[in-house]
Amino acid sequence: MAAITAADVNKLRTMTGAGMMDCKKALTEANGDFEAARDILRKQGQKIADKRAENETSEGFVAVSVSEDGTNGKLVALACETESVAKVADFRNLVQRALDTAVRTNAATKEELLAAKQDDGLSLQEHITDLMGKIGEKLDLTYATLTAEKVASYIHSDSKKGVLVGLKNVGGADTAAVGRDVAMQIVAMKPVAVDKDGVDASITEREIEIGKEQARAEGKPEAMLEKIAQGKLNKFYKENTLLNQEFVKDNSLTIAQLLDKTSKGMTVSDFKRVAIGA
Repeated sequence: MAAITAADVNKLRTMTGAGMMDCKKALTEANGDFEAARDILRKQGQKIADKRAENETSEGFVAVSVSEDGTNGKLVALACETESVAKVADFRNLVQRALDTAVRTNAATKEELLAAKQDDGLSLQEHITDLMGKIGEKLDLTYATLTAEKVASYIHSDSKKGVLVGLKNVGGADTAAVGRDVAMQIVAMKPVAVDKDGVDASITEREIEIGKEQARAEGKPEAMLEKIAQGKLNKFYKENTLLNQEFVKDNSLTIAQLLDKTSKGMTVSDFKRVAIGA
């Protein structure tokens, strides 16, 4: 049995960020083999991930990056179980690592991002698992990427909600202010789509059925139900699709009118909204 020194424990702690007692236990179990000890700590993180798989992750931190030319945005959100963990340096550093990796690799999906190798040869997923072993909480990564003529971004003051919004037909307009306003609108008003054409058919069908049931409950004639339901559907579109929503800073304008007023023909091509715990 190899003798485990304080220097050995400190070395493994520096390598992994794990607690002192966890490092000592892993080194003892691995008979002083550092790589084997790292594997033991990683397995500990996986056990925690499996054990806490059903736990809610309502805290966390969102980070965003937009390319210098403004045509691509990356947004990562790392969720955890408690507010205290969301504030620790190792957690924030992992969020930044995830964002840097997204920018470096131009990952198209969450799966690609998690699989991306880091300088130490480990994947981003392995780094997340390692931190779960260290802090004893479930961590969950959300990733969004967006390419457009111009991409604007916004992170809410609680650092738990973020948006990427793509603008098109911008002409020569300075889109910084209006892009931020539209992104803030998306955070606050939670639109389900850019406009009615983007609303999922299942949502449309559900809203029509709800409208019919409400009208029926009010005693309206069966022959009128479809027309009444369509009216309610149009109201749903106005309240829940971005371009048709009233601008929260000036309800005399819709978002479509705000953009067109800023630059004739400007509109939104797409958006991504991420919220932790909501």
